[in-house]
Amino acid sequence: MHPRLRTSVAALAVTALLTGLAACGGDDETPESSSSSADPTTEASETPEEPALWPLTGLEVEGKAPAHPVLVTKVDNTSSSSPQIGLGSADMVVEELVEGGMTRLAAFYYSKIPSVVGPVRSMRASDIGIVPTGAHVITSGAAAITLARINKAGIPFVTEGAKGVYRETSRSAPYNLFSHPDVIAKGIKGGEAPKPYLDFSTDFTGGKKANTLTASFGGHTTSWAFHGGKYVNTDSYAAEGDQFPATSILVMRVAIGDAGYRDPAGYLVPETKFEGTGPAQLFHDGQVVQGTWSKNGLTGAIKLKNKLGDELTVPAGHVWIELVPQGTGNVTWAK
Repeated sequence: MHPRLRTSVAALAVTALLTGLAACGGDDETPESSSSSADPTTEASETPEEPALWPLTGLEVEGKAPAHPVLVTKVDNTSSSSPQIGLGSADMVVEELVEGGMTRLAAFYYSKIPSVVGPVRSMRASDIGIVPTGAHVITSGAAAITLARINKAGIPFVTEGAKGVYRETSRSAPYNLFSHPDVIAKGIKGGEAPKPYLDFSTDFTGGKKANTLTASFGGHTTSWAFHGGKYVNTDSYAAEGDQFPATSILVMRVAIGDAGYRDPAGYLVPETKFEGTGPAQLFHDGQVVQGTWSKNGLTGAIKLKNKLGDELTVPAGHVWIELVPQGTGNVTWAK
C-alpha cells in the first residue's frame, strides 16, 4: 500500500488521501493558490468483495466516497489558539516542529468535513513530506522561500481571499483566521482517491504497558493518557468536546534541518526531514511497541517495522502522529 500512488474511488478498499501554507514571519503574505475475467467455475459467493476502507483511518466506509480530495488544514498549536475548533472531526493529525521549539498541527479531513476549523496558520517546507499527493491545504500563506518550494512540489492550497476562508472578529490576529472546509470542499471536484497514508490492519500485537506518554519538542510538550479505549490529550488547546479522538499515537523520530530563513522574532525556522529512517513507537490500547520507520523520499510510503524487523501495521482508527525531532526532542512513557 503506497500512499503516494493513486487509485480510483471505486477501489476504496485499498485507497486513501490527497493535499496543500505561511510562516510565522509570512502570515501576512497571502499568495494566490496556485478487469480480469472471472473463472466460470467459481461461484461469486465464494469470492466476496472486501469492504471499502477509509484511506486515513482504515475503517470501513459507510455510504458513498466523497467527490473531493483530502483537505489538510494547518492549525495553530499555542495557547493563543485556544480554543481550537474542528480537531474532533479530523481523520488524522500530524504534529510538527516549528520555530522556537513550538509545534503546529496538520489536521487531515476526508471521511467527515466539519463546518469550521481553525485558527488557520501558515505552511512550512516540512509539509512537502507530510501532505499526501493530491490533497489540498488550507493555510494562511507562507514565507516567499517556502512558497517557491511548495509550488515546485505541486501542492495546491487555499488561503485568505478564497471562498470559505474568513476572519473571526472575536479573536485577535494572526489567530483569527478560520475556514469553512465544507464550503471549500464543494469547490474542489474530481480527482482520484489516494491509497492509505499508513498500513492499517485489525490486528495489534501488544507490547509493554504504557498508559501515559509525553512527546517533547523543545519548547512545547504534548501529553497523552489512555482512558476509555482512547488517548486523551491532557494539555490540549481544543474546545471542550472537540478533542481529536485518538485510538493510536504514532511517534516517529525525525532529523531536523534549517529551512533557510528566520521568523520576525529572529528564530531560525526548522525543517523536518520526513524521509529516510528513524526510531518509532506505536501506542495503542495502553501499550507500546517499539520499532523503526522508513520512507523513500519525501513522497514515499511510510513503512513500519518492529524490533525483530517484521512489518508493523497500525490498528484501524484515528491516529495522531508525533514527528519528534531527534536530539532536541524526547519521548517518554509510563505504566
